Amino acid sequence: MSATDVTRHLLIAGQVQGVGYRASTVAQARHLGLRGWVRNLADGRVEAVVQGPPDAVHALIDWAWQGPARARVEQVAVADWRGREPLSPFAQRPTA
Repeated sequence: MSATDVTRHLLIAGQVQGVGYRASTVAQARHLGLRGWVRNLADGRVEAVVQGPPDAVHALIDWAWQGPARARVEQVAVADWRGREPLSPFAQRPTA
């Protein structure tokens, strides 16, 4: 993790489960060279933690508003992530 890297926590709401949102997020994040993870939440939202250069993190946040073709995103809540440790290469986690 470089001194300029940022880490953001995303909560994505709408029709975002059962439409390939997590797999598409992994592909997009890896394409941008980001670290972190994404998972479904039991309440129907998708949660992600994204770490990397500010421009790349911002690009993923912009992408999150659209997601894959079948997704219908209603909200993307973004907050700073309190964890300070470097994250692993971007991966999909089990539902929480």
